[in-house]
Amino acid sequence: MAVSAQSVAEPQDYKTDHYRGAVPVSLSGATVVDADAAFALWKTGRVAFVDVLPRAPKPDNLPKGTIWRDKPRASIPSAIWLPNVGYGGLADVTEAYFSAGLQQASSGEPDHPLVFFCLADCWMSWNAAKRALEYGYTHVFWFPEGTDGWVFEDYPVERVDPEPGY
Repeated sequence: MAVSAQSVAEPQDYKTDHYRGAVPVSLSGATVVDADAAFALWKTGRVAFVDVLPRAPKPDNLPKGTIWRDKPRASIPSAIWLPNVGYGGLADVTEAYFSAGLQQASSGEPDHPLVFFCLADCWMSWNAAKRALEYGYTHVFWFPEGTDGWVFEDYPVERVDPEPGY
């Protein structure tokens, strides 16, 4: 599956708007993987997969009696879902949530392999992978096709829930 019919130059800083669209073909310091390479990494059982798909929060001002249903997330089996950590700028609480999630996913080892993904043509995973590199993680993989590319190849998915603390 092609990531995008077009790509853009790798920016120096985080992408802070228009998160769905053509993405770069590279991320300095990270290894870019396609669906087959991501699947091969997943099959080893030694690589942590980090899903950063955003999730809309339940509105505080819903009228009494309104039923709220979170949209289910089908993701790569055993992936950790850290929603909303791929924005260009993070609030302190979101950054702390992301950092704690990466500590959990990596067992506190900065050289533990981490694969970041979202959907195809989504800057969230690029931003998250870039941020992980800045946190000092050394084996960062970016999977720009995300679950769209994964499902296209008919690889398995399972329902995941966001990590607590979000």
